Amino acid sequence: MDNPAPSWAPKPGLVGLGWALTVAAACALAWFALSGDRPGTLLLGVVTAAVGALSLHGTVVRPRLAADSVGVRVRTLGGARSLPWSDVSVRLATTKRYGRDATTVEIDAEDRLTVFGWVELGADPRDVYDDLVRLRQAPHNAG
Repeated sequence: MDNPAPSWAPKPGLVGLGWALTVAAACALAWFALSGDRPGTLLLGVVTAAVGALSLHGTVVRPRLAADSVGVRVRTLGGARSLPWSDVSVRLATTKRYGRDATTVEIDAEDRLTVFGWVELGADPRDVYDDLVRLRQAPHNAG
């Protein structure tokens, strides 16, 4: 029995929370609009649009990253790109942000750098990097 190729995407619970916040912000937006509070309406309009856009991105772009012994597939709003391992460089990067270490997986291919953190992957980037290295070293599947 073949094992499916591993893939990573934002956690469904996180995307669901984003949609719940979008609905709550939209309700608050309607309330502020009906009460005549123009600054509050503007602020909540921006918040609703931003949280809604992030939730839509998390819903549409699934899986964000997939890999097998042949290469990787990166999905963005512009579509999916499948790249062979020979065209891809994978790195694990750790930077300090706001006093904390932030670990990301960097995939450099075709003059484009794509950076994945734990939110995009739904998993620890170190574990994803280990899986990618293992898949890169695996023999190519025949047929």
